[in-house]
Amino acid sequence: MAERWLYGWGLGSVALGGASLVAPLYVVELGGGPVVLGVLAAVAAVVGVPAALGAGRIADRTGRRRVVVLAMLALVAVGIAVIPLTDRVTPVILANGAIWFAFAAATPVLTLLAVADVPESAWSERIALLNQYQGIGWALGLLLGAVWTGVGGRFLPPEAVIRLLFVPLAVCAALGLLLGIRTLPADPGPGADRRASGTRLRRAIRAADRFSVRTAAFPFTVGRADFRGLHPRRFVERFTPALALYFIAVFCVFAGFAVFFAPLPAFLTEVGFGSDGVFALYLINGIAAAASFGAAGRLTADRDAALLQTASLSTRAVAFPAVALVGATWGAATLGFGAAAVAFAVIGVTWAVIAVTAGTLVTRLSPLSIRGEALGTYAALGALAGGVGSVAGGWLAAVSYVVAFGAAGGLVILGAALVLLVRRYAAAAPLVGGATG
Repeated sequence: MAERWLYGWGLGSVALGGASLVAPLYVVELGGGPVVLGVLAAVAAVVGVPAALGAGRIADRTGRRRVVVLAMLALVAVGIAVIPLTDRVTPVILANGAIWFAFAAATPVLTLLAVADVPESAWSERIALLNQYQGIGWALGLLLGAVWTGVGGRFLPPEAVIRLLFVPLAVCAALGLLLGIRTLPADPGPGADRRASGTRLRRAIRAADRFSVRTAAFPFTVGRADFRGLHPRRFVERFTPALALYFIAVFCVFAGFAVFFAPLPAFLTEVGFGSDGVFALYLINGIAAAASFGAAGRLTADRDAALLQTASLSTRAVAFPAVALVGATWGAATLGFGAAAVAFAVIGVTWAVIAVTAGTLVTRLSPLSIRGEALGTYAALGALAGGVGSVAGGWLAAVSYVVAFGAAGGLVILGAALVLLVRRYAAAAPLVGGATG
């Protein structure tokens, strides 16, 4: 796989990383409160699974992977470019939904491109490289937002700082599209095998998914999952009670994450953090997660995955309301920013452990015949819970941020308790070690 085309997707990821936060901040600037932010996040969450599923199947049936990726990069560029042209919240929500539809649709097709024309033994390495370019691009997008809003505030009218930030982000997406046109690999020929083995590809994705700046703060958006082989009826017929209980825990946990993250930009803005501070906190969160994935993998290989996940969930559950306490007590003062930065770093580190142990637990709890489908269902369930939790979080935050963040922590604690029940239920087959099938 030539690396040149990865630069195009890396530039697209810069745009996506910046847009992930500048769109909510723009909604706040337009007067949208936590309820509107909840709807914004919910729409971004619910479009993900059908987009990924549909794009993956289109790429399989037609073999036109290059066209799908280029079309989605174009949609990202257009979506980012049109947002600052409106002063109404509804078009922003629709454009933002289109951006995340495009991201979700491009993700599985990019995975297919990454493993095309290389031996199976190299798949994990190729997907890891793709994840690295995407993760670094995402982090650079957040860094661009922090620098732009910090420095731009000195030279631009306050009302123009956020609006004009969409310009360099749209330029990055457009440059990524142009570079993609020049460098994306050609589609497979008529006689080529257009579909990588689903089970083997899912195994490679699990082994390679390590650089995840995005999912640290947006865990309810669709990740690099393979939905193409998802057969809900067969899956329901074969899954076990322990796996069913764990999926209930997953729903509670991801709903709790969304209750916290959906109204978070509005809260941080209200307690006095400027846009540069908000970008910086999200960047700290993402980098802390990305830096912890390796250690999380080593821990999971040696320890009880269920206990590790329970400890990380419990820590995250405490960190959520702690953010509200820090904001209410110190606001955006130096001490307040320092305490918030620590809390965001903790939230990022715990996500790394949760993400790694979740893959292990789903795999160990699933019968071999539905293991790949179980992992796809886990990703889809996280997105669904994210949509529900986002709406609930916006509604609760309109009443009180303390109530919303407390409810987020409560849902995560409930999920942690259910994970412990799963561990006890499956005691005959201890969930220890990092084998992922």
